[in-house]
Amino acid sequence: MRVVVTGATGFVGQQVVSALSDRGDHVVALVRSPAKAAKQFAGMTHVEWVGYTPKAAGDWFAALEGADAVINLAGEPLANGRWTAQRKQEIYDSRVVGTQQLVRAIAQCQQRPQVLVSTSAIGYYGTSDTEMFVETHAAGNDFLAKVCVDWEAAAQGVTDLGVRLVILRFGIVLGEQGALAKLLLPFQLYLGGPLGSGQQWFSWIHQQDLVRLILAAVDQAGMQGVYNATAPEPLTMADFCRVLGEVMQRPSWLPVPAPVLQLLLGEGADVVLKGQRVLPERTLATGFQFDYPNAKAALTILLKPRYTDGSR
Repeated sequence: MRVVVTGATGFVGQQVVSALSDRGDHVVALVRSPAKAAKQFAGMTHVEWVGYTPKAAGDWFAALEGADAVINLAGEPLANGRWTAQRKQEIYDSRVVGTQQLVRAIAQCQQRPQVLVSTSAIGYYGTSDTEMFVETHAAGNDFLAKVCVDWEAAAQGVTDLGVRLVILRFGIVLGEQGALAKLLLPFQLYLGGPLGSGQQWFSWIHQQDLVRLILAAVDQAGMQGVYNATAPEPLTMADFCRVLGEVMQRPSWLPVPAPVLQLLLGEGADVVLKGQRVLPERTLATGFQFDYPNAKAALTILLKPRYTDGSR
């Protein structure tokens, strides 16, 4: 297949490009700096690096012509600094305006892709310590929910073009980068513990399961609409940090008070201080089987080697 990928150099994008390349697909990776990306991923086969401006039309539109599938993973990271007014606008535009431009590019194709797999997030549902969310629940009303609603609406434009649309609402992705990497240092220093009250829900997915789900969305013509990209066993923050401590053989005893995170991150602290209990109801209904359905298994495969080889 010929697959166009945005956000190809990001945490998830790198693994998606690698998985597509490994199975022999031709990947057209849309990136801001093709030369830098090509150097970073030197030796990766079946990959073509194409420069693009995510929020503006350009010559990159032509790269979508004749593609079989498009995977849209672009978006500014949420946890990189305080949520100033400017930062919130960047978070919004990188997702919403970027997706709008991608749909415009697809509309101009003479031979359009068969499917667009577009990203969203479980922030769509808002936050709650008590409610359980599945794909049919209504949207919340905070900033992240607004971003997700408009992000998904921007992607919906391809359905009028005859393109199958799959929207994956990502939970917290566990991998060597991202949120997990930020949690490791205090545990390594024996200062680990839950963030905030610890009672907030932590809905997560192992990076390998997420990549498998993205590829399944590309391959399975029966998949259409919204799917939660979360493991079937969410945990509270306290329970997740307890399991993380067990795997790392470290205590989980020193909570990080909410005011400290709010001082450091401002409104962005809500990403970790508030959560939602999300279940992948429609995802499981497709027959998709998670390789890592529980946090102990996911964290063990990611972390155990480095804490059992004498380097602790």
